[in-house]
Amino acid sequence: MPYVLYQIWRFVAPGLYAHEKKLVLPIIVASTLLFFCGMAFAYFVVFPVVFGFIVAAAPHGVAVMTDIDKYLSFVLGMFMAFGITFQVPVIVVVLVRMGVVSVDKLREIRRYVIVGAFVVGAIFTPPDVVSQFMLAVPLWLLYEAGIVVSTWVSPKKKAAPEA
Repeated sequence: MPYVLYQIWRFVAPGLYAHEKKLVLPIIVASTLLFFCGMAFAYFVVFPVVFGFIVAAAPHGVAVMTDIDKYLSFVLGMFMAFGITFQVPVIVVVLVRMGVVSVDKLREIRRYVIVGAFVVGAIFTPPDVVSQFMLAVPLWLLYEAGIVVSTWVSPKKKAAPEA
């Protein structure tokens, strides 16, 4: 992820103003940290539950053995899903900072985001309810965290002059 962000930065940086370039460093640092936090969440919280479920669901006397290719594909896919999911606060803050959406509008569409989080959880996780919740709930909480941070960094509206 840091290498990809660096390449994107090298492409975009020449077209940015100086005040825009000052905003990029915190975004890159936060994005990288959140990506690694998402991977750590998947590794330390989600994988023990998912693999525990797989072992518990196996019939008695059957050894659970997986193909290494399938295992690595599953693990890397989950790392990417959770790493990208943890980028939600950065995306929310950038959208508010750019003026694309307001904090009030984000609060207004909260219920749709919750439903969307559960849809994303159903698509990107194994077909069990527990892992779906383990992706959807952090996605929703990170959206809420993005709203909180956006209230701090949103551009302040100038007061209208009195007539």
